[in-house]
Amino acid sequence: MSESTAEESRPGRSGPVSVVLVDDHAMFRTGVRAELAQSPDAVTVVGEAADTAEAVKVVLATAPEVVLLDVHLPGGGGGEVIRQVHPQLPDVRFLALSVSDAAEDVIGTIRAGARGYVTKSITGDDLVSAIGRVAEGDAVFSPRLAGFVLDAFAGTEAPSVDDDLDRLTQREREVLRLIARGYAYKEIAKELFISVKTVETHVSAVLRKLQLSNRYELTRWAADRRLV
Repeated sequence: MSESTAEESRPGRSGPVSVVLVDDHAMFRTGVRAELAQSPDAVTVVGEAADTAEAVKVVLATAPEVVLLDVHLPGGGGGEVIRQVHPQLPDVRFLALSVSDAAEDVIGTIRAGARGYVTKSITGDDLVSAIGRVAEGDAVFSPRLAGFVLDAFAGTEAPSVDDDLDRLTQREREVLRLIARGYAYKEIAKELFISVKTVETHVSAVLRKLQLSNRYELTRWAADRRLV
């Protein structure tokens, strides 16, 4: 199933939607840029950034219509980018594009001010459509994620932001999820483009902050919160 309903940009636009692409993985940014380049009349990339500070600088310098934003970034995460940019450029719209489909990531990013949230399994055509719709003021979500948002803002019993989880940095959360999914340290290092030593440091920090003793307890903690 596609991530969002394919839809042409609404009439009345004078040109392609200007986009800043924010993701800490250079190879992923290259792939997204290549996908968007296939629709030059719909979208044009005017800047890129790999971390929070760089993203804020680039967005303020280019004032794009849409920021395509990863949730987990070095230096504070996607939500922090939104919080710093919005007071200065309130018309810029943010569309989260993340590998994470965890409820706390979705809800936290939308509460920060994003107009939509799609996962990285989205097709190129649907991504172009989603960018155009967000630029026009629509809210766009991957089908499974829309329920999280509706529940959260309707005041029903939605998965809430966990106080314990809030103690972790974005990178520590990424390591936590991969550990809980059974990844070895070397596999995590490869997945996140960091060293094995850095993975060990993050795991130690997670165990300390959550007051857990070992990998088994960590995995059970993550499973109880449906983070796996």
